[in-house]
Parts: sequence; structure tokens; C-alpha cells
Amino acid sequence: MEDVTPQEGQRRVQSGALLVDVREPNEYQEVHAEGALLMPLSEFESRVAELPKDRELVMICRSGARSARAGEYLMQNGYSQVANLTGGTLAWVEAGLPSVKEQS
Repeated sequence: MEDVTPQEGQRRVQSGALLVDVREPNEYQEVHAEGALLMPLSEFESRVAELPKDRELVMICRSGARSARAGEYLMQNGYSQVANLTGGTLAWVEAGLPSVKEQS
């Protein structure tokens, strides 16, 4: 599995990759990368069939550890186009990339 920077992750999403956020719903609601699909790690194995095998998947979490685990699981289950976003949502937001923050 390839590790990509937030900028490279965004470029891939713009080229058709699917950004998959594996954090829990409360974390996702606080802030998430624009366009990210929420699929919490706690539900991941039961929902993995929802993910397309014919499209690149860019995995994202808070800092990169959970998304790496999810990506490894995908690679072991027949997915070949999987990348992990280094630094996760923290790095994405820090890089100033499009994100959605919950209004308080």
C-alpha cells in the first residue's frame, strides 16, 4: 500500500479516487475532508463490500494509523488500488485543503 501526502491524496480524489474516512461518526462530524465517505473502522469489515474494487481508494483517519490498518485489510481482501493518507485529517486540514467543520 502506498502512502500519499494530503496534496497527492486530493489530486487523486480529483482524478476519481474515493476518499474513505475510517474515524468514528463524532470525529467525522467535528471536521472531515470535503467529499470523504464515512466508514468507521468499527463497522469496516461488515461494510467493506460497499467499496468499489475498480476505483482507487484513498484511506484517511485522524493521523494515519487507523486508515493504514483499514488499507491493509483491503489489500488482503482483493483490493489493489489503495493508498493511505499520511498524517490523516490533521495534515489535510493543516495543508489548507477543502474540509467541512461542524458549525457550533
